[in-house]
Amino acid sequence: MNDRPLVFIDLETTGTRTTRDRITEIAALRVIDGQIIERFTALIDPQTDIPRHIQQITGIDDAMVNGAPTFEALANELFAWLSGDAIVAHNARFDYGFLRNEFKRAGLDYSTSVICTLKLSRRLAPQQRHHNLDALLKRHDLGDFDRHRAEGDARAMLALWQYWQHQHEGEQLEALVRAQLRQSSLPAHLDPTRLQTLPERPGVYLFYGENRAILYVGKSVNLRSRVLSHFNSDHRNDREMRLSQQIHDLEWRETAGDLGAQLLEAQLIKELMPVHNRQLRRQSRLVSWHWPEDELAPSLVDDDSLDLSRELTLYGLFRARKDARNALGQIAEEYQLCPQVLGLTSGKGRCFAQQLGHCAGACCGKEPLEAHANRAREALERLRVQQWAWPGRVAFGETAQDGKQVWHIVDHWCYLGSLEHLDEPELASLTTQKARFDVDTYKILNRFLNNQPEQLEVRPLLA
Repeated sequence: MNDRPLVFIDLETTGTRTTRDRITEIAALRVIDGQIIERFTALIDPQTDIPRHIQQITGIDDAMVNGAPTFEALANELFAWLSGDAIVAHNARFDYGFLRNEFKRAGLDYSTSVICTLKLSRRLAPQQRHHNLDALLKRHDLGDFDRHRAEGDARAMLALWQYWQHQHEGEQLEALVRAQLRQSSLPAHLDPTRLQTLPERPGVYLFYGENRAILYVGKSVNLRSRVLSHFNSDHRNDREMRLSQQIHDLEWRETAGDLGAQLLEAQLIKELMPVHNRQLRRQSRLVSWHWPEDELAPSLVDDDSLDLSRELTLYGLFRARKDARNALGQIAEEYQLCPQVLGLTSGKGRCFAQQLGHCAGACCGKEPLEAHANRAREALERLRVQQWAWPGRVAFGETAQDGKQVWHIVDHWCYLGSLEHLDEPELASLTTQKARFDVDTYKILNRFLNNQPEQLEVRPLLA
């Protein structure tokens, strides 16, 4: 490391989103054997307003960058200046992500080796809790730098690097750098040894932040491949970048197969409410269209009436009444059904849709109401909620690649839990608990029963 150039680099930006925010200042120090041999510093016009809270942190305001060159104007010069040397940065995936995206906008493909001083600090002093640059400068009494300005932070990193070179054996530091370069895409706060035993099997994984705050729950048929994929594209994906910066630890739970992984993921997300999961977190009240045989039009029913242990004819499961009405409205337009007869609009006589030629005329006697109802029922079939085919609880047996079977206990589409053996004492507690109907679990089970029934053994359980 002493005889090859290292570029200590720091950026100031308009925000944290690598694909949308812009660089406002850059400082790069080319160092050989601990000495600065070249420097590249510049204010950069981000071509967008700098948010007020960012101005307060960095001291860089819109007036300071007004008239400065854009990144595109500097891109070729900076690209040549960097010349492929390894860069050193604190929380390096942030700076590297911004650089790659800015160069990409300028039509240049930038790629180089990256060394992260935040990761190095965690490996050199794992007993310490804080590894941000302010904490490190204070801990090692490294003096005063112009913090949150690009050159000040770059010089602070160089001082930290020189301190480590004096405090640690050269071979130790070299080995840590080599190991980091082999794992350069991993989150800075995550101990890389946590990934070494990740299995290539189906299961669910959990990402934790500081103080064991749950960040994200995911599933895959290959845990190792899926977890590592989160860290391969964070410079192109703002969401993955934010998640990666927050991860401090992870856990995983193996399952027999894809069904078990999907069921467990949906259950854990609703129990733990991870901040980075959006879709499966939602537990709003469900509504559905109910259409008794003796009625000419359906009516909306909500959670209080959505008892799938009763033989109700239901169409669609929606998280809001507006979504249900929109879905029925689209079907009405597609099949020339009358929105007035269906209760979507009010009025008497010829409806507006019929005047536009979008209704076959059930509202004004051109189509018999019974014929209209039959057509509407047929059109709604694609939304029909499947009835539970068994009188009570059922165990679905899923077999893993190694031949081990796991039983998923389900009651009227409600997932209760999984067991390796149906004679386990835990079965009694699972089969007596009352679970609330969950639309995500319903969809998961439906997909498997309709598309892959041969993969499941079905065993009804006695009450």
